[in-house]
Amino acid sequence: MILGRKWKPPQIRTESLTESTAGRALKPYSFEDFSRELNVSRETLSALKLYGDLLMEWQNKFNLVSAKTIPDMWHRHFLDSAQILKYVGKKDPIWLDFGSGAGFPGLVVAILLRETGGGTVHVVESTGKKARFLQEVVDLTIGTGTGVEVHVHQERVEKMSPFVADVISARACASLDKLFGYGHRFSGPESIFLFPKGQDVDQELTAAAKYWNVDLDKYSSVTDPLAVILRINRLSRKDNPKDGKRVRS
Repeated sequence: MILGRKWKPPQIRTESLTESTAGRALKPYSFEDFSRELNVSRETLSALKLYGDLLMEWQNKFNLVSAKTIPDMWHRHFLDSAQILKYVGKKDPIWLDFGSGAGFPGLVVAILLRETGGGTVHVVESTGKKARFLQEVVDLTIGTGTGVEVHVHQERVEKMSPFVADVISARACASLDKLFGYGHRFSGPESIFLFPKGQDVDQELTAAAKYWNVDLDKYSSVTDPLAVILRINRLSRKDNPKDGKRVRS
């Protein structure tokens, strides 16, 4: 993990996994549990709570996330998203989150960036109802004077005009070889990629290695003992893929 001396992301307790997994067997993981994990201001917690309330409201009308995850949303979605910020070492980052769905991790990151001085977050979601939800969350939670800008793009990431992002993330939307292809167009020499992945991560890495040269760090997730956070430090296409096929962006 690389962190600048003067810039520190919101802290998340690393013992969260053990405590939460045991405790949630007896009772649901609540917003109060989630708030105790974060060392952030009251204003930031209020914005996250409003985000959760909006998710519940919209979920009653549209299927934004799997219905079975709603009772555990503060753990399954919010904490799972918040944990990735600690692997970013750049202040005021330009952040691209694609396949954003209901805003995880992109909008959780955007709200937390107000704690560190700001940044610019681009969330990309092609489905109209989800993009409208993302815009409402942005309008009601980000506010002015926070130093954070959020842009909602209702389109497919592969159709977007590329720009260089400092951080590129995606959660549960595609296999790694596809994520690399989508995200590579937006990367520069100093860009990093952050991808939460489940128990099949090693198989995905093996498949992607046919087409990509990858330098990465792998971190344990605080929300799932079988999950990891991949931090891709360098990514380049192979000149001669092992199966002879050229990978497409």
